[in-house]
Parts: sequence; structure tokens; C-alpha cells
Amino acid sequence: MRYLLLPFTARYMAYAGAIIAAIALLPLSLTDPVYWLPFGSAVILASLGTRDLLQTRHSLLRNYPIVGHIRFLLEGIRPEIRQYFAESDIDTQPFSRSERTLAFERSKKTSDKFPFGTELDVNAPSFEWINHSIAPKPVAAEPFRTTVGGPGCLQPYSISVLNISAMSFGALSANAILALNLGARRGGFAHDAGEGGFSRYHREHGGDIILQVASGYFGCRTPDGRFSIERFAELANEPQIKMIEIKLSQGAKPGHGGVLPASKVSAEIALARGIALGRDCISPARHSEFSSPRGLLEYIERLRQLARGKPVGFKLCVGHPWEFLSICKAMLETGLYPDFIVVDGAEGGTGAGPLEFIDHVGMPLRDGLMFVHNALVGVNLRQHVKLGASGKIITAFDMARAMALGADWCNSARGFMFALGCIQSLRCHTDQCPVGVATQDPIRQRALVVSEKASRVESFHRETILALAELIAAAGLEHPAKLTPGHILKRTALGQVETFEQAYDFLEPGELLSGAKSPILRDAWSKARSDAFSLA
Repeated sequence: MRYLLLPFTARYMAYAGAIIAAIALLPLSLTDPVYWLPFGSAVILASLGTRDLLQTRHSLLRNYPIVGHIRFLLEGIRPEIRQYFAESDIDTQPFSRSERTLAFERSKKTSDKFPFGTELDVNAPSFEWINHSIAPKPVAAEPFRTTVGGPGCLQPYSISVLNISAMSFGALSANAILALNLGARRGGFAHDAGEGGFSRYHREHGGDIILQVASGYFGCRTPDGRFSIERFAELANEPQIKMIEIKLSQGAKPGHGGVLPASKVSAEIALARGIALGRDCISPARHSEFSSPRGLLEYIERLRQLARGKPVGFKLCVGHPWEFLSICKAMLETGLYPDFIVVDGAEGGTGAGPLEFIDHVGMPLRDGLMFVHNALVGVNLRQHVKLGASGKIITAFDMARAMALGADWCNSARGFMFALGCIQSLRCHTDQCPVGVATQDPIRQRALVVSEKASRVESFHRETILALAELIAAAGLEHPAKLTPGHILKRTALGQVETFEQAYDFLEPGELLSGAKSPILRDAWSKARSDAFSLA
């Protein structure tokens, strides 16, 4: 009896109504074409309801045929609803509307000025600012740059203080790569090719490239996935390649490998990565060419020689403190140094990653950058190694804060994605990017016009550097390299105000060698060993 009454319950009314409408409209549609559309609609809905009842995957649809689809529709547009109607201008998941708007305006060369005053609560804990000078300096006319290249470097590179962070062809569309590289060439800044290899789209416009060598050795590998000396030497000696970056880990998913499914491995991606067409592309969690701190430094020296003296460094998200300190010990013992280190924060972005890794693995940028800078100072090696910083860097203040903590330059990925037209739809992992940035769908990426977006990439860089120059001049400085932790202030949870110099512990030169005041650092230093990443 209960089953006979089901068509009369609220959750089955739509299904029952569709069936009744289809039966009632059938004779009418046979005599009058005006009923064909309503009859066809009723048949489609009745068929959908029948399918919902018979399928076994979704319990909701079995109990709510037809109307249950409304839930999936609303869930599908939830990010857009939240972004356009629910969030305030200063909600920051992952970037606030104010930050996105700033990137859009600077990339379009429209007004990046805001009215009426700040929307931030300046009395809230964690609020940060930079102190200005009564006697500001003139705004610098020349773009800020820094020279990367240590004692063993024969071809040092003068790098902009803002560059495009690593994003691979495959994660981004061909048109996105073309626009980024053309913008980088016009603006005179560097474009990190990412671990996906040096594709023909990176080559086409001739912008400066940072060649990334990751655990999969894509673009410089043998057929069985090992590192290819010959292929690397061929790539590294191309004039367009300015620096080589060994990727140890990525901020959004450190310690985690990846898989590009065979269905997404197109002929062009297979060619760029040097992999087989139609097979899963595996990115291992660790390198096979070295397994110790000494091995890493020897590998760096090997690549530097193969690249004829171009700068070689590595990128990492900091994890176990003793592991990085073990690299420092190996530097002291071998006399081998990377030319640069890029510190990626755990807040960095990714096309796709497990939620646990995105949310809870790795040091955030501020902590990781301070630790690496401190460690190098503490062993008297900071002068040999330049530091880059990446992880949610959008504004000139983001850059100034990172540089006050020790960075020599900054990289931005999502900032330049916004310049390309990214609307933060959070569809990067679905291949359904609505603006053609993070997709391999030729129809979708056709929406991204290379010449137009390249101009926006160039403009975003130029306007952000100009904003940094104005910020630095207001602080009474001539170059961001002169920023110190004393220039940035923050409000504590108790409502007090501290400079970064007061809020954080910074080591004196050589302090790790003579015995750090911090028991945590002393303990980590004692655990570090130059011949292995494991504990002493």
C-alpha cells in the first residue's frame, strides 16, 4: 500500500506529473504539432525520472526523482554564487575580491585606485603595515632587478623582482602559455616553464625562461623516465633559457607526486614532456638522481657545468627543519652552493591536489622564508645564495613583506593568471575553465586571445612594480633590497604593535655554528647530517 501511495507524495509529484502529462499530451500531439514541444518535454522528464529511480549511484535521486537534480545544479554554481553575491570585498578564500579587482585593473591599465578609505579593520589582530618616512625618496625610474649567480656561475642573470611562477603547459592552455611568455618578453621579466617541459609555446615569443627540472625530468628524460644528460644539455644551452630550477617540492602539495591521466596526454603534451602518447604521465614524489644533501649539491654542480655556467638552484616548500639544515651542512663541507633557492609557501596554488595536502602540509611562506634566510645567515652563507619567494603574492605590499623577511625577488602564479582573465571559478582540475586559462579544450581556450592577454600580463607586471617603487620611496628607501624586518609592523593578539624584527627571532651571522640561542634550532642543527636527509 505504501508503494501505491508514492506517486502522491511530495517528492514523487514531479515524476508522476511528468508521466501523466506525457500520457495526456500523446493523443493531442498526434493531431496538432503545437503540442509536440510540451509532449517532448514531458517525455524527457518522465525518462529522466525513470532513470533516477533505476540508477544506484545517487540515493538522493532515487528518493527525489527529477527534483533532486536541483541540488546538483545549485551545488555546481555554488562558487559563483559565493563569489558574486555572498562574499565581501575582503574575504580571502583564496583571494579576496579586492585583490582580484586590483589585479584586473592593473592588467587592463584602468584605474587601480580605491575610494573612501580601507575596508580592513586596522585594529584587528594580525593587521600589518609598512611605516612611511617624513622624507620620502623620489620614486625609482628604473625597474628593480637583482643579479643571480654565485662564485661558480659564468652566466649570471639579472632577474626582475617580480616574475611568473612555475605553471606547466598541460596545467595551462597553449594560449595561456603564449600570452604569458609574450608578456614576459615585452616586460623584461622571467617566465618559469614549470615541470611540464619547455614546449613550443614557451619558445614561440622568445621570453626569458627558467627551466624547471622536476622529479619526472620532463623534457630532459630517457624513455624509461631517467634523467637524460644529452637532452638536458641541449635544452639548457638554448639562449632563451636563463636559469635552471630543480623542483624538490611544491607549496600546494609538498611530498606528493602526481598523475596526468592518459586521456589528457595529448600529442603536444607528450612531445613537450618527452613521454609516451596515450599513457599515464607519472610525476614521482622524489628525485631519482640524488638521495642526500651532498648528492643534491653535486647534482646542482653537474647541471651548472652542463648549462655552461648558467645559474642553477632549487625550489622547495620547507618541511622538516633538519633536512634544510643538512643541506647547509653539506654546503659548508663541500664548498658547493646553489645560485638561488625559491621558497614556496604552503598557501601556493595548484591545478589539483588532495585537500589534506593543500590545507595541512608544509610551512606557509612567511615561516619557510624566514627559516631559510635565518639558516643561511646562521652558517655565514647568505651572501652566496639569492632567495626567491612565492605563495599568494599579488600586491606590492605582499612583495615588500616578503623582501623584508629576506627574499631577493618574488614569483607570482595566480596574479598572472588573473591578468590572463582567470575569474577564480575553481574549475582548474576539471578541464572546464570558463576563460580558457586552465584547460586543454581547444574550444574553451580559443576564448583567450593571445595578443590581448599578453598586453595585460605586461601591464600587471609594470603597474605592480610601479606600486612597489612608490611604496619603497614612501618608506624613505631607494631599492626594496634595503627593506628590513624593522620596516614592517603587525598588531598582535593582545593589541600591541611590533615590528617583524621584534616579533620574530632572527639569527646573527654564524650563530648556528657557534650555538644558536633557540633550543629548537640547536636541536634541529644537531640532528642534521650532510650525507642523508634522515636524522643523525
